[in-house]
Amino acid sequence: PLGVLSRVTLPLAARGILGGVLLGFARSLGEFGATMVFAGNIEGRTRTVPLSVYSLMQIPGRERGAMLLVLISVVVSLGTMVLSGILARRPGKEAGSDEP
Repeated sequence: PLGVLSRVTLPLAARGILGGVLLGFARSLGEFGATMVFAGNIEGRTRTVPLSVYSLMQIPGRERGAMLLVLISVVVSLGTMVLSGILARRPGKEAGSDEP
């Protein structure tokens, strides 16, 4: 299965994966800019995780705190995706089906 993934599946999906990564990155930049302009960067009031990471990266020696926030964000995102996948596979009534 690992050989099939690395030799067949990933090469076939590479363009789609790359496109998704680029679109996700572009969207994150847009969201960051919109948050910075419209919500501001007020400590304790409008601070979001991306703004906190940005602020910590501006202070010498605070890179570890920024890295910790990024790591927490990645873990929460992956956990949410795994949970979503598990819930989607549960047997039961499918969305859009007429069966009880």
